[in-house]
Amino acid sequence: MSEDIQRVAFVTGGAQGIGQATAVKLAQDGAAVAVVDLKEEACAATVERISLAGGKAIAIGADVADMAAVQAAVDKTAKEFGRLDILVNNAGVTRDNLLFKMTEQDWDTVMGVHLRGAFNTCKSAQKYMVEQKYGKIVNLSSRSALGNRGQANYSTAKAGLQGFTATLAIELGPFNINVNAIAPGYIATPMTDATAQRVGADVSDYQKAAAERTPLRRVGQPEDIANVVAFLASDASGFVTGQTLYVTGGPR
Repeated sequence: MSEDIQRVAFVTGGAQGIGQATAVKLAQDGAAVAVVDLKEEACAATVERISLAGGKAIAIGADVADMAAVQAAVDKTAKEFGRLDILVNNAGVTRDNLLFKMTEQDWDTVMGVHLRGAFNTCKSAQKYMVEQKYGKIVNLSSRSALGNRGQANYSTAKAGLQGFTATLAIELGPFNINVNAIAPGYIATPMTDATAQRVGADVSDYQKAAAERTPLRRVGQPEDIANVVAFLASDASGFVTGQTLYVTGGPR
């Protein structure tokens, strides 16, 4: 590993939104970053932002629901930078609908990206972290894990990630690997914009209504989550593991 690289991070869903903000923040903090998304070309803007600021980043295209693709992406990262220290499981999709309208494909797609995806990345990355006796894993859950109308699939997947996080913290703790989750509230991202459009609402009106329900009277920004990821990925969080932190602008 190059002397000027402090840590190496692998960030899924890094092309936009929370993933992009997280990749940029980790790079600002000195990490080399593998920016991972379904299509490699989609990661170009994130990699460019990091590179223009003097950081190190590579773009990798991989379907997180495909174990072979994930293993190849993780191995490529470790080969490129010499190690793997930080894993951020941010890749996500929505297929919202009420239960009686939800298709099996809607269910399987969301489970595949969120739950199988996290399983694939964690299983692939942990071998490097165990060997070096150091690692930070941060899984992105959601406020929706507590239940949200029209999101039976998404809510279930995000709740599952919390149990997965707690279990991995127990299994990987003896190897000095911290595993935590973040459950964001309403964050202004392309995904929440798409939700507004799905229900026929103006995006700005939808955000305004969300802000009015939030004690801090604003919606979250991707950087709000990236800052918390950066803490959980740092040595400052060395005695924090197995936790789910709700970052919602108020009580969960």
